[in-house]
Parts: sequence; structure tokens; C-alpha cells
Amino acid sequence: MKPVDLTQTTVGQTLVNLQARGLDRLDAQWLLLHLLDQPARQRGWLLSHDDALLPPALAASLESLVQRRLAGEPLAYLTGHKEFFGLDLQVDARVLVPRPDTETLVNWALELLNDQQGVLDLGTGSGAIALALKASKPTLRVHATDFSAEALTVAQANARRLKLDIGFHLGTWFAALPELDARFDCIVSNPPYIAEGDPHLPALQFEPAQALTSGPDGLGDLREIISEAPKHLAPCGWLLLEHGYDQARAVRHLLSAAGFVQVQSRRDLAGIERCSGGQFKPSTPKHPDHDHAH
Repeated sequence: MKPVDLTQTTVGQTLVNLQARGLDRLDAQWLLLHLLDQPARQRGWLLSHDDALLPPALAASLESLVQRRLAGEPLAYLTGHKEFFGLDLQVDARVLVPRPDTETLVNWALELLNDQQGVLDLGTGSGAIALALKASKPTLRVHATDFSAEALTVAQANARRLKLDIGFHLGTWFAALPELDARFDCIVSNPPYIAEGDPHLPALQFEPAQALTSGPDGLGDLREIISEAPKHLAPCGWLLLEHGYDQARAVRHLLSAAGFVQVQSRRDLAGIERCSGGQFKPSTPKHPDHDHAH
């Protein structure tokens, strides 16, 4: 296919040409809107400017973006933006692209939390979960950790731009907390949960590998968080975890074995058990019969 040539080319013709090269129609629209400094939701603008000539000076930039997209790089890295829970987040290759599935975790946490409580987001990445919780309930006390200084830089920039006050801490899981005896009413996490050697990994080659994989079975980080969480939960506090499409049963088992009660799972928009969680009651004996899906 010949590269992008914008000499005497209209918006409409360019969209047709990009699709002929194998780009998804929506991707082609978003890349054009990005280059023309139009908001991503203004697809109607492209229709109303169908006959407008594109500036030839954009050709090189457009060609670069098209090649990166055709190579499989996430659209969010090309545009630098991803919407999550109604927030416009800035993202790049230092962090995972926030997924709509993760909104399941945010919604569940919001059901459980009242406005004055403390919440901890472990492995915050772009800050998506922590920022969504704070934006939804501004009086929550929200803390977030990540062991990647680069990821925290992205999260802190998002918090500043959105004017949301969150305590960010650098380090591995709970070890990042400045007060090691700090306790929270709710702990949430979307940790790495893909098994090393998983056949889906090549499709995720542009995203940070350390944020994706966790041991031979993908459960390494989930095990660590579940075993450590009781030391950091207030009585009756909740631990809510996102996990892989086929890990709900294993995660419920780990939660029950660690003494959590009301253990249950929540389904994402596709009907897949995407999150599992439980409540920490220090004095309650373990009940194996709490292992059920919600």
C-alpha cells in the first residue's frame, strides 16, 4: 500500500483510504480527530467536514500513526488519551491502557464505600481506579501505590490535571505505604494476573510486561495481596480484586482460605466473572460455605 498522501485530499477520501489499508473505521476516525485537535467524541465533526481538504503537512504524522496502529499498538498510546469512568486520562507506554472491564471493580467499591472512608488502590498504573473513586465520592480518603516510578508519574499527572487529591506511594504492594500499620475500609486492585507463557501475551506486546504477568499460573500477585490484606483492612473492610476471565473460582478459594467472608464474584459487561472480593472480619471463624458466585 502506498503511504498517506494528503495533496488535495479531503477528510472523507482519507478515511476511505485508511480503511483500504486495513485500519478499522473507528480507529481511522479517532486518528484523524487526534491530528486535527478535535475531541475524540466529535465524530460528527468529521461527517460535517467530509469535503474539507486536509493540510498536506499532516501527512508524515498520519503515516507514522497509521503504521503504529497497523502494527498493533493500542490506540490510546497513539492519541495519548483514554476515557475511563467518564474521566479523560492521559496514558502512554509506561502504563497499561485502562479497560472498560475494570469499571466493574469501581462500581462495586462505590456500592460499599461511604463518603468519609479510606480506600487503597494497589498497583494504580495510570491512576484510573483511584481517580474514578475520588471523582465519584470526593470526600473519600484515597491512597494509591505502584512499584513503577514511571507509572506513578503518569498517575500523579492525571490527578493534578483532574484536580483530584490522592496520596501516591512508590513501592511493592503494601510495602509502599508510609505507615505500615495503616488500615483501610476498602482495598482495591487490578494486579498483574496473566500466566507467563500465556498465548494472549503477544497481542499485548506494547504494554508494560511487568504490569501483565504474575508467575506460572498468573495468581502470584493475587496470592500475595490476599495474604497481606488482613493486616491493612479495618474490621469489616473489603478487599476487591480484578482477575482473569478464568480465575474467579481460584481467587474465591484464596479469599475464603485467608479468612474472608461474604466471598463473591462480579461479572463484567460481557458476563464474565471479572472481579472477586470478600469482607474481613477478624473474629469470625472461617466458613468454607461462602464460596459462591454473585
